Amino acid sequence: MISKKIKITNPSGLHLRPAGNLCNTAVQYKCKITFDYDGGNANAKSVLSVLGACVKCGDEINLICDGEDEEEAMKAMTEAIEGGLQETETPLK
Repeated sequence: MISKKIKITNPSGLHLRPAGNLCNTAVQYKCKITFDYDGGNANAKSVLSVLGACVKCGDEINLICDGEDEEEAMKAMTEAIEGGLQETETPLK
């Protein structure tokens, strides 16, 4: 199991479109992918779970990958999140 703290930079947080993009990245891997946020835990492979976390811009999550391809999954998930999850809006200042 590996984990990493990552700051969400999407201007509107993890709303439907970036949550879907996050899940689309996560389901490509066999390992369990979750994140801790504000006292809760969300399954990164479930759009409803990600949306239910109510993660906003500037919030920090603790991404956790656990399983046979955890290193590759962590790299891809980190790149996706840090890349803005394919959002076209400019970050809020």
